[in-house]
Amino acid sequence: MADQFSDGAAYVDHSYVPIAKACVPILDAGFTRSDCTYDVVSVWDGKFFRLADHLTRFERGMRELRLSIPLGRDEVAAVLERLVGLAALREAYVEMIATRGLVVSRDPREFENRFYAYAIPYVWISPTVQQEEGGLHLIISTVERISQRSIDPTIKNFHWGDLTKGLFEAFDAGALHAVLVDRDGNVTEGPGFNIFVVKDGALATPAQGVLHGITRATVIELANRAGVAVREDVVAAREVRAADELFLTSTAGGVMPVTMLEGRPVGDGAPGKITSTLRQSYWDAHDDPRYATQVRY
Repeated sequence: MADQFSDGAAYVDHSYVPIAKACVPILDAGFTRSDCTYDVVSVWDGKFFRLADHLTRFERGMRELRLSIPLGRDEVAAVLERLVGLAALREAYVEMIATRGLVVSRDPREFENRFYAYAIPYVWISPTVQQEEGGLHLIISTVERISQRSIDPTIKNFHWGDLTKGLFEAFDAGALHAVLVDRDGNVTEGPGFNIFVVKDGALATPAQGVLHGITRATVIELANRAGVAVREDVVAAREVRAADELFLTSTAGGVMPVTMLEGRPVGDGAPGKITSTLRQSYWDAHDDPRYATQVRY
């Protein structure tokens, strides 16, 4: 059985299947209308990282979108744990998804909401070698992030049209990552990550128009414990361009140093001291019992 799940495992229609056999009905509104929410929790060295926080955010997303699934919190956690166990993954990327369900009418109240989940080998936005040796090359995109008046960014969603457009702008500029701006030109977030600016020994990170990431929250907690000031506020593009250090945060990669911005070095062009310290603290926290939940294989 372990071999058939070696590439990952999925939970679909109350059954566990190999990831390659997992399918979503073509009439599911999560596919046809992006009418869904999701969350991603990581497993590192056989332990979930901040599982309770991810479940809480997932539940909030469902409440805000008026979605309801037939599984309770503990049952969702049990599904995620079994998926990791079936795939025998020590490091994993584990996603839970709630969709509106099959399209039956124009009235979303008539849909039967659905729940899916899967576990695959850990996904890196930026490989560790790139983080440690070269860092990331980022641009400030000209693409405007979809307004929070239209889509609440604190609820994870699949509305990635603007983010994908920003990615292509980065590729065209010779970079691999892009952070989008709001209508006033202030930075928001990028595809799957938050951004932090380091200036004069203090941190700043956008507070509006962004997902309040679990990794973002962890970095803020770690910085506060270390006596590093953190400002959650509007962050202008000029602050990013004047930064001593820059880094990105995501479940898929942790704390990721940015060493090139729009073709120019950030600081001395190497991962900065504060970034490197927080990066190490972040990975050390994966063994902290306040954050870690052991997977029962």
